[in-house]
Amino acid sequence: QVQVVESGGGLVQAGGSLRLSCGASGRAVSTYAMGWFRQTPGKERELVAAVSWNGSTTRYTDSVKGRFTISRDNTKNTMYLQMNSLKPEDTAVYYCAVSRLMVATMRSSYDYWGQGTQVTVSS
Repeated sequence: QVQVVESGGGLVQAGGSLRLSCGASGRAVSTYAMGWFRQTPGKERELVAAVSWNGSTTRYTDSVKGRFTISRDNTKNTMYLQMNSLKPEDTAVYYCAVSRLMVATMRSSYDYWGQGTQVTVSS
């Protein structure tokens, strides 16, 4: 079983930055893909960014390209999402997820989820 815990959310003004962290515990976590998703009320949870098991492959949704950076440190079993130039439309609950695949970009491919952390961007 894999346990996933996010941290780093909060309130920030438009144009500001936040860094989210995700700690994952459990066997073989360093061989699993990880991703960040977000969800707003009434909408489906969407993939924001994903990183392969060794960090060599990353994927971003179009709306965050050039502003967000996903990374991971397998020595710490931790994943990060650096969010710069934040916009009010980035406001959402952000979820960390772990997939038992080595690369994963579909929500259905993720097996373990955190509880979510709120990110609010004020205009």
